[in-house]
Amino acid sequence: MAKKAETKTEKKSTNEKKVIIKIEGQEWEKLVDEAFKKANKKAKIAGFRPGKAPKDIYIKHYGMESLYYEASNQAVEVAYDKMLEENHDLEIVAQPKVDITNIGDKGIEFEFTLTLKPEVTLGAYKGLKAKKEKVMVTKEEIEHSIDHMREHYKENIVKEGKIEDGDIAVIDFEGFKDGVAFEGGKGENYSLEIGSKTFIPGFEEQLIGLKAGDTKEIKVTFPEEYHSEELKGQKATFKVKVHEVKEVRIPELDEDFFNDLGMEGIDSKESLEKQVKENIKAQKEREAEDHWINDLLEEVSSHSEIDVPEVMIDDETSRMVQEYAQNIQMQGISLEQFFQITGMTEEKLKEEYKEQATKRIRYRLIIDAIIKKEKITVTEKEVEEEVGKILEKYQMKKEEFYQHFGEDAVQYDLKVRKVFDMLKGEK
Repeated sequence: MAKKAETKTEKKSTNEKKVIIKIEGQEWEKLVDEAFKKANKKAKIAGFRPGKAPKDIYIKHYGMESLYYEASNQAVEVAYDKMLEENHDLEIVAQPKVDITNIGDKGIEFEFTLTLKPEVTLGAYKGLKAKKEKVMVTKEEIEHSIDHMREHYKENIVKEGKIEDGDIAVIDFEGFKDGVAFEGGKGENYSLEIGSKTFIPGFEEQLIGLKAGDTKEIKVTFPEEYHSEELKGQKATFKVKVHEVKEVRIPELDEDFFNDLGMEGIDSKESLEKQVKENIKAQKEREAEDHWINDLLEEVSSHSEIDVPEVMIDDETSRMVQEYAQNIQMQGISLEQFFQITGMTEEKLKEEYKEQATKRIRYRLIIDAIIKKEKITVTEKEVEEEVGKILEKYQMKKEEFYQHFGEDAVQYDLKVRKVFDMLKGEK
């Protein structure tokens, strides 16, 4: 009769638990036999073709220990499943650490170190002091937003005459130091906005007054903090040829502009200002709401006791790094390129995120503790209504939604909202 896997547990702290699982008897023998069959196929033993050597001959040649590595790889999966099954009532918040504490011909022993969801001693979470900031929209904000919209529809029109501040000069240029061209100092048909300060100080100003077809030698001095060691603080001469001059034209608030905007009901300056004001106010309301919730959670957190395990912080900082990588990837920059450009490392980035990651975890644990203490629940009707709103908003089919999200995520989100309402004193 097969000997069952033995287990025992030892609690190290409130956040950590050690579980010992032994796999012995026929169960271990079977795993070792499977390891032997796999290893025997590659064995080179005189007088036997690969895979045909008897087990006792193989062991004499290679030793029993040669089978333990492969057998332990299979055994750890069995042990892991047993550990989860026997500890299904525990809330494990990180990938368990596993060590082999004993191995031999009779069996193998694993020690799993489990990080458990920490206990939260809640402080006051009702009648909180944090208040929502009052939202105001100024005339200057409306004008700035409209100017930004006009800027988006600006046109660059070729013009006759001289370069002025704000114009775009299409130029060829080549830089020389001590009469020798230097690397990276050449460009052709480059569109340079005068006044943008994208070139070396003094370069753009010396183009003012030139016109299409003109050439000029421009003398500059590289800044002391310039990235090239060879050029920082050095004098240089750029040979420049102007191909074209363009005037930047920003549209007026006229019928053509309103048609280009394509915004329903917007056909005048007044209607545009009204819509822009509503948009700014809605955005500020969302930001004020988020800020308020954050302040409320911080207030509860400051009066609550939570021993956040380091492994949870490490996992959260790793997630934050991945979020950042995805964001900059959308801008065409990989995380590796970011590290090269900035001199940053993944370890430094994680260290910068550590405080924020710890706050995130504390807030999540506080929310879960309130849900548990207040016995917050949601009804099937509430879930159905919320799913319907999501399907309509994102134009998704129900099957597609459940494939990507699932009902549990909706239930939890609704519970979290009820917690926020409670913190705000609305329920």
